[in-house]
Amino acid sequence: MEDQKSSLQEGVCLMPLSSDVCLRKETDHKSSTAVATIDVHQANDLIHSAGYSYLDVRTTEEFNKDHVAVENVLNVPYIFKTPEGRVKNPQFLEQVMSACNKDVHLVVACQGGGRSLLASEELMNAGYEHVRNMGGGFSAWIENGLVTMKSKLIE
Repeated sequence: MEDQKSSLQEGVCLMPLSSDVCLRKETDHKSSTAVATIDVHQANDLIHSAGYSYLDVRTTEEFNKDHVAVENVLNVPYIFKTPEGRVKNPQFLEQVMSACNKDVHLVVACQGGGRSLLASEELMNAGYEHVRNMGGGFSAWIENGLVTMKSKLIE
């Protein structure tokens, strides 16, 4: 486990991610971690009936525009958009750990599935065992007509 933590720290990217070089490097470091990716219907079932919490790793701006309508939702951005480009949140893991212990069951999602896959890998490498990546992200959630905060307000 210590070796995994060391490689995780070495892979943390604090540079702008405009070329995606850092994202590929982080993925290479974590290639041994198998993240279970589930579809939005499976995610919906888990967060509404199996006690899973929903971790939205989109930016705060994306989250505030609309998000999945669930009781146990947490927004911790995995990547920030800055004037210099996209930058990985250097406190991501620390922020999740301050809100969720490692025994919590999490469905992790972003807009399309890429950021959440990286975030899920990082969480699993840190010792979170009950992590599911929501394939297709929030876009797939909307495309499948599942309830969001915005749609809930319209009803």
